[in-house]
Amino acid sequence: MQRFKDILETLNSADHIKEIQLYHEDNLHGVIKSKPGSMGSLKVYFYLYETYGEINSDAAMEGIDLYAEHTDDAQDNPGKHPNIDRLLDVIDSDITLQIKIIEN
Repeated sequence: MQRFKDILETLNSADHIKEIQLYHEDNLHGVIKSKPGSMGSLKVYFYLYETYGEINSDAAMEGIDLYAEHTDDAQDNPGKHPNIDRLLDVIDSDITLQIKIIEN
């Protein structure tokens, strides 16, 4: 299995993004801010946005794969990785999240 840090190197830069807002049925469902500790998630979610345009079950499954070794840790420790938890919730609940990119 590839490591998360190696996968991140293959994804497009998200340096131009201030935050990613996620909505479910017009209600804010989550925000990923450009800050230390969240840059990997920012890149993953930006990739999913570029690829799928939203976070549906297919996007969430690919996102789970992109998080690599962190996915098992998230499943073993709910709440430790909220951005992975969100993808798992999309799969379990069969919901779709709309994405709004806020640029710097």
